[in-house]
This record gives sequence, C-alpha cells and structure tokens, in this order.
Amino acid sequence: MSVTPHTVSDVMSHTPVAVGSHASFRQVVELMSESKVSALPVLAGEGRVVGVVSEADLLPKEAFREGGPPAAAQLDEAFKAAAVLVEDLMSSPAVTVHPDAPVAEAARIMARKHVKRLPVVNSEGMLEGVVSRGDLLKVFLRPDEDLLSEIRSEVLGPISPLSKLDAKVEEGVVTLRGSLVDRFMVPILANAVRAVEGVVDVRMDLG
Repeated sequence: MSVTPHTVSDVMSHTPVAVGSHASFRQVVELMSESKVSALPVLAGEGRVVGVVSEADLLPKEAFREGGPPAAAQLDEAFKAAAVLVEDLMSSPAVTVHPDAPVAEAARIMARKHVKRLPVVNSEGMLEGVVSRGDLLKVFLRPDEDLLSEIRSEVLGPISPLSKLDAKVEEGVVTLRGSLVDRFMVPILANAVRAVEGVVDVRMDLG
C-alpha cells in the first residue's frame, strides 16, 4: 500500500530532457519539438540546474521580427529576441523542487510561480528529474481499493475507540458511514480523509 504523503520522486520523470547553457536557439526548438515539452532545464558543469528555458522565452524572437525600437517596458523581451544562446534566453534562477517534497508542495509552487514543469534537484542542485502538472495529477489514478485501505488504517484506525465508522470509495469519492461519539470531530475527520493523496471528495453519511 502507498502511504500518504506521496513525494515528488514517486511521480516525476526520472529521465528528464535537458539542455546545456551554451546550446543554440535552434537546438532548443528542435529538442522541445522532438521531446514534446514546453520547457527544458538548463544545465551547467556536471549537471547543476542554472535555469529553465521555455517556449515563452523563445517567442520574442518571432514577436520582434518586425517593427521599430522596443518600448522601455519591452527591453527584456527585446534582449531575448536578439539572443542566440540558451544562457541569454533562460529564466534564472530556476524554480525547482526536491525529490522528497510532498506532491502538494510541488503543486503549490507551480500555482504560485505560474509554471507547468519543475526541475527536481538534489541538495547540491544537480538534476534528478522533472515533474509536470500531469505528473501531479497521477495521484488521482490510485485504485479505490488502495485509497480505502489507507483510509481505514491511517485515518479510521486511530479513532476507532471514539467511533463506529467505515468508508466506501467510488471513483476516488469517499463516503464515510456510521456514527461518531463526538460530532465536533466531523470536520477534523473530513480534512484527514481529504488529505489522503488521490481522494477526489469526501461525503458524510453519519448517524
């Protein structure tokens, strides 16, 4: 049985596609096209992540193909439009996450930083993988039996002296049935079940 919380290393790609800081504009475009990804970690030295280059970093090349001198607010994009090497295109420092971070932490970082992919690095900043939004959603593919087993052992088991509860899981939706000695525990119980990775929703059918 998988035990909550799942970590980034459980869902990330362990064979990430990356690019060196001295790669050319065309090499990046070709690699993104071949790998069907929208962003690449940028590596220097023995594999330390120094930045990320994304489609958004490449698009100014097309946007500034025509027209006069850029406005002051567009100088950064104009600089990227003139760049031919990754080191001048990339966003740095990279937004990263560690492999032992909970999946929820990676999701929060993505939402806060408005990114779709995160390089996964070790304590020395070396690339170990890449985690995407799609990877994070894999937790919702956990079998219902797996969820039910974890809920019974990790959530309902510890409070068994205070309740006569059982759970049913269908398509990730958990229904708790039975009775509680203390009704004030209802929201606490609901939050504990909702914290199990892969739970879609929690419903109560309590006597």
